[in-house]
Parts: sequence; structure tokens; C-alpha cells
Amino acid sequence: MTLSGTQYTIASGPYEAVITEQGAGLRSLTWDGLPLILPHDPDEVTPAGFGQLLAPWPNRVDHGTYTFEGVAQRLEINEPSRETAIHGLVRWESWNLAERTDSSVTLTHRLLGRPGYPFRLDLTAVYTLAADGLNVRLSATNSGTRNAPYGQSAHPYLTVGLPLDECVVTFGGVRYQPVNERLIPSGLPVPVAGTPLDLSAGGVFGDRRIDTAYTDLPFSDGRTWVGLSGGGRTVGLWADESHPWLQLYTADDLGGGDRRAGIAAEPMTCPPNAFNSGVDLITLKPGDTFGGSWGIISL
Repeated sequence: MTLSGTQYTIASGPYEAVITEQGAGLRSLTWDGLPLILPHDPDEVTPAGFGQLLAPWPNRVDHGTYTFEGVAQRLEINEPSRETAIHGLVRWESWNLAERTDSSVTLTHRLLGRPGYPFRLDLTAVYTLAADGLNVRLSATNSGTRNAPYGQSAHPYLTVGLPLDECVVTFGGVRYQPVNERLIPSGLPVPVAGTPLDLSAGGVFGDRRIDTAYTDLPFSDGRTWVGLSGGGRTVGLWADESHPWLQLYTADDLGGGDRRAGIAAEPMTCPPNAFNSGVDLITLKPGDTFGGSWGIISL
């Protein structure tokens, strides 16, 4: 058995994807054999969030502490360098196979209460391949007896097989969230116009370094898009309107050959530190279900 558990391969036409038992993560996605995301080995600890699903919160909780409905909570600090709790509680857990076909797989996980998150959720991740690429739907049902704070995201790194500096990134996010030195939001979102964070016109990406949450996203037919182009190839990531935020990360902290080999595009239902700010934070009442979809396509 590999470190990431059972590997579920699905395929449709020129598309093939591998999803892991650990975290229901997207380990690889190819079109006609060409990678659309940065993959990782099934027998290595997933690096830098590659393809992971993030719940019940995306990004960071400042000092791992928050108050929900008048009760103070303290999460485990898993990013000691910044004194934060990062990327939720389910990305390293084993998920169970619920259904599988040649072109789809459904995995589930029951998140039981624990210190810092005394709530119970039933999570479902559905991966489907079709002519229009990969569709991923993550949903959560509050199967407990008390209201629960909730947010979700995903962490794929788009690639076209070229260094990011040589590629074109196109994205129309209108405002971005300023952060402090610990990457915790400071102040209200501000316009990207006139800054290096403005990617609406495309152009060669160059040496820009980005680890930024965008909002005021442009939606057309219910979807917002990030495009990465280079070498005659384009890969696109879309997210539905349940994701009013999207984080871009240029992977400057990665080592080896993966450094700036792609860009993380992370559709988020809420911004960093939403457990404290309350911005776009979802409150799941007992019996409530929330879900959102995103996908990747070769264009």
C-alpha cells in the first residue's frame, strides 16, 4: 500500500485522473497524456497541498483560535512558522469509497468532533470526467446536533509543462485581500487595477510572486475562470458561484523541479481567517447541506 492509500483511476476520452484515498485528493490529471496539474508520487507525503481538498476551512485561522456562537475554540497549530491552523481537518484523513464507474468516483468522510472543532460533518467528494474535462463537487452535511462553522476549497496546481515565468495567466478578479507578514488579512479588499496582481489582460507572467486571495470575481453562465497558457497549450480552471473567493499561489516556496512549475488556483467559499472575521462564513445548521463545484479543462 502507498502512503496516500488506494488510488482510484478514472478516464473519459483523452482525460485521465487519479484520486487518492487519503484526503480524496486529486493526485494527477492528464489530457492525451499531458499533465494539466502538477502531480505527485503516490508513495510520498503530498507536497505543498498538491490537489488536496480543504475543509471545514480553507487557508488560515489566526493563532488557531476563534469564537463561534459565543464559545471560544482553539485548533491545533499546524503551521508553526506563522502560528496558524491551515487548510482544515480532512486532507490527511482516509476517505471511503461510496461509488465508482469508469469515469467517476465518489468518496466520503465522516468528520467527528474534536478539540477546536466540536462539530460533526458528513463530507462527500464526487469526481467526474467527461468531454468537458474534470468536474469536482464537494459537499458537507451537518449530521450533528449543533450549528457548525464551515468553508471549503481545493488546492490544484495548474501546469502546461513550462516554467510559470514563460506562461500567460489570465484571471479577472477585481479586488484582492491585503495580508500581514503572517498572511492573515489586514484591512478590507482593495482593487487590483494598477498593481502586479492585475491579471485581467493576460501577458507574460514573468517573475511575479503571488500568494493572494481575490474577490469580486467575474462570473459568466455561473462560472469564473483562471487560464494558464504556454507552448501552444491552455488549461483552464473554473469554479461555480458558491466560491466568491479564489487564491492564487506561485509556489515560490517549493523545492526542486516543482518550483514555479505551475500555479495553484484555489476556489474558496470564504477568505483566509473567516472563522474570525465571519466574512462569507457558512453556518451549517443540523441537517443542512452545502456544496460547491469546480473543474479543470484542456482548452
